[in-house]
Amino acid sequence: MKAYISLNTHSRKNLSKELIAIGMALNARNVEQYVFVDKHQLEEGLEKNYMEMAMKEIDQCNFMIVDGTDIQVINCIEMGYARAKRKPIVYIHHEDVAPDAMFLGLSHFHIAYANPKDLFDQMSDFLKSVLPQN
Repeated sequence: MKAYISLNTHSRKNLSKELIAIGMALNARNVEQYVFVDKHQLEEGLEKNYMEMAMKEIDQCNFMIVDGTDIQVINCIEMGYARAKRKPIVYIHHEDVAPDAMFLGLSHFHIAYANPKDLFDQMSDFLKSVLPQN
């Protein structure tokens, strides 16, 4: 089982603790996480290759977790592609950020969290409810 985590480079720097919480919840359920922005850099002139790599990775994942704290075009493209491929989408954001109506409409699950511990707890509960027991 593998989860694609969609966030932009700027958010990645600001959400380190949240990504640790997500990773811990996923690891506890034996779900591999794939954070695209940790593995690939967008280079000028290679945008098509970048998006093809993202789509390939989404194809190989069982579901997507998309962070909506700081929405960028890349998040929208990834989310739309995952939806078209019928991948379950978990939309997460900090509770201080108003939920995005389009992200709510495209996602299958929604988590608004107060802090990394709350995110870990909610993600763990979500995973227990949707994944088969080990």
